[in-house]
Amino acid sequence: MEITSNRLQSRSGAEASKAALTRIIEDADAGHLKEIEILWPDHQGHPRGKRVPVSHFLEKAGGSGIAFCDVVLAWDVLGDVVEGMRASNWETGMPDIVARPDLSTFRYLPWRSDAGVVLCDLVDHHGQPVPTAPRSVLHRAVERLAELGYTASVGVEIEFYLLDAASKPIVDGLQAYSLERANAMEPVFGALTRGLDGFVDVEAGNVEYGPGQCEFNIRHDEPLRVAGDATAFRYAVREIARRAGAGVTFMAKPFNVYSGSSMHLHVSLWRDGKPAMGLDGDGRENDVMRHAAAGILANLPGLALYQAPTVNGYRRFEPDSFAPTTSGWSVDNRTSALRSLREGPSSTRLELRTPGADAEPHWAIASLLAAVVLGLEDAAEPPAQGVGNMYGVGDPLPLTLAEAIEAAEDNPRIIEILGKDAAADYATLARAEWRNFISTVSDWDRDRYLNI
Repeated sequence: MEITSNRLQSRSGAEASKAALTRIIEDADAGHLKEIEILWPDHQGHPRGKRVPVSHFLEKAGGSGIAFCDVVLAWDVLGDVVEGMRASNWETGMPDIVARPDLSTFRYLPWRSDAGVVLCDLVDHHGQPVPTAPRSVLHRAVERLAELGYTASVGVEIEFYLLDAASKPIVDGLQAYSLERANAMEPVFGALTRGLDGFVDVEAGNVEYGPGQCEFNIRHDEPLRVAGDATAFRYAVREIARRAGAGVTFMAKPFNVYSGSSMHLHVSLWRDGKPAMGLDGDGRENDVMRHAAAGILANLPGLALYQAPTVNGYRRFEPDSFAPTTSGWSVDNRTSALRSLREGPSSTRLELRTPGADAEPHWAIASLLAAVVLGLEDAAEPPAQGVGNMYGVGDPLPLTLAEAIEAAEDNPRIIEILGKDAAADYATLARAEWRNFISTVSDWDRDRYLNI
C-alpha cells in the first residue's frame, strides 16, 4: 500500500514499521524531519511523552528506548500522585520505565511540518511490558481473543464540545447534522477536518446534538491501531482547535441542559480473514454475534468503570438522552446500550453506546473485548432483543462512580483478562477521585443548604 502524506496506511506491523523507519531516515537526511514526539497515554488518556531530536530518536528507537519515571501511571486527572497504587508508589522509589516506539504508528503532526509523532509501548528495564500501562492492558485483551481464533475490528465515534474563551459553546442552539451550523463554527471546524486528514483516518465529521458539539468517526481497524488513533485524535483536536482560537472539552456531561459526549465503540469479529459475525438463515444474529452480545450485556455493569471513569461520566446516563441507562439490546435502536447493526457481510457489527468521551480508549476497548471473550468462551445466549423505547429495559447501569467501582471489583473474570494489578490500580485511581468529590463542598451544596 502507498504511504499518505502524513500517516502509514494499515498493513502488517513489521512491514509498516520497516516502511516507517525508511521514511524517517530519508526525511531526516533530506532535512524535512527534525523532531519526533514519543507519545503514550496515561490512565486518564492524557498524552504523555517527550520531544526528541530525530538524530537521537534514531539512536534510541531500536535500542534502549526513552526513560520516564513510572509515577506517570499513578497520577490523577490533575497530575497529582495517588496513594496506594500497586505499580508505582513511594515504597518502590518511583523507578524508570522505558517507552519503546511502535514505528508503525509514525505520522507527521498537522501543526508542525517538520515534526512527527509515534505511539509507544511501556516496558521495564528487562524489556518486559509494564503490565498496568493502558496499551499493555489492550494487548492482553487482544491476545486473549486471538487464543479463541478471532481478531476484532473496532471503529470509534468521539463527541466533544468546541468552546469560546469563556468556556461556553462557540455557537447557540441545537441543530444536529446541520451544515449551516458547521459553517458557523468556522474557522475551527474546517481547521479540524483539514488538520485531521491523513493524521487519523477520519471517515466523517458532523455537528451533534448540542450547541458547539461535534462528532468525528474514526475508521475501523485492529484494536491497538484504532485505540492509538483515538488517542492521537484527541491530542490533535485540542491543539488544532487551540491554534484556531477555540477550546475543546471531552468531558462526558459538561452542561446540565445539553447532550453529553460519548465514545461509541463498533466491534466486529473476524476468523481467518473472513467476517465471523453475520445473520443466520432465519435472519437473526449468528452464534458468534449472539455470544459476543451476551458477554457484553452480562458484564456491562462491571465494564462501566473502564468506560465512564469520572464522577461526571454518570451524569450522562439519563433517559431520553441518546445515552443508555440499562443493559438492553436491540436492532439499530439508539435507546439501547447495545445496538445490533445488520449491514453487509463485512459490516455487520455491534455498537456499544455506554463509553463516554472522557474514557481512555485503550481501557474502554480492552474492557469491551474482555466481555466479548467471556461471551464466546461461555457460548452464552443474550436476552431477547427489545423493540421501541428501551429506556428502563434490562439491568440498570451504575448510577455513580462509586457503584461502578464496586461492580468492577465484583467481576473477577473481567479483571483476570485486563490484569489484576492493572485493574486494581485503575480502581484505586477512581476511588481517589470519588473520595475527592464527596469531600468537596460545591456550589450545589451552598445553593441548596446555605439557608438552613
